Amino acid sequence: MSLMKKEAQEAPQVVARFLAQNRGALSELGARLRTHPPSVILTAARGSSDHAATYFKYLVEILLGVPCASVGASVASVWHSKLKLNNAVCVTISQSGQSPDILALQEAARKAGALTIALVNQPDSPAQKGADFFLPLSAGPEKSVAATKSFIASLVAGAAIAGHWADDKALLDALENLPARLEEAAKIQWPSFVTGAAKAQSLYVLGRGPGLAIANECALKMKETCGLHAEALSFAEVMHGPLELVRPGFPVLAFSPNDASRSAAHDVLARIRSIGAEVHAVEDGGMEFVGAGHAMLDPISMVQSAYLNVEALAQKLGRNPDHPKQLSKVTETV
Repeated sequence: MSLMKKEAQEAPQVVARFLAQNRGALSELGARLRTHPPSVILTAARGSSDHAATYFKYLVEILLGVPCASVGASVASVWHSKLKLNNAVCVTISQSGQSPDILALQEAARKAGALTIALVNQPDSPAQKGADFFLPLSAGPEKSVAATKSFIASLVAGAAIAGHWADDKALLDALENLPARLEEAAKIQWPSFVTGAAKAQSLYVLGRGPGLAIANECALKMKETCGLHAEALSFAEVMHGPLELVRPGFPVLAFSPNDASRSAAHDVLARIRSIGAEVHAVEDGGMEFVGAGHAMLDPISMVQSAYLNVEALAQKLGRNPDHPKQLSKVTETV
């Protein structure tokens, strides 16, 4: 068994542990955000962590109406710009908590007056030490280059922050039940997708809103572990220039949770199917997925299944998903 598969299968236990260990801190943070609501949120993250930040962005904007944006870390680490962040929150998301540019942005945000929150897996990291609030992801050691369980923990952390801030009982109740749902999601197989993608040179991965974060992450994992060119797009953006590249047989993996975006997503998929594309839609009535008990959490159960099917795709292509040729576990950018 690859480390990627083993670690992805640990995600349900990681989620249960994160929620148990951070229950008090999440309640305190939610109360702080309700009594001192920020006017804007910025996120500091790279790679998979930035995809988790995208998921958090959509939850905060949908549930609370507060703008949330990923700020280029280089404005602090390279250009040394002075940020203006009164009444702002900065959320750092990182597996290692060590990348110099992310740390520079976190420190610049703190000096500019922002409340800083760190979601980090590595204990005693510099990111933890520079934050006002620290929520350990509690994923344990992650040895595969392709992050899986720490990413799912980051998604849950973002959902928990949004849920406690909004005092959304339905979302918080669904989070408590999520580990059991993820256990089921880890059993899902998508053989038609694995077979089709194994023959492809390129494919699209589609999503929208919280589902776009999962599309971004799944495309990255196919690049990392399968050496396959996979481009993530929103259902809206694919209808512009990218649609021209779709041909008969062109593979498309689509994440379509049962949320407000679903009707428009179906219209897009109908157009893509009319061209003759090979569409693999993860949705009710499509490729199997396990509902998470709340539409905002469905993308988390979807990525749990996706990780294991991408791992199967890498194996089918004869690649070792734990050892990409050009990558290392910790990437420290400036």
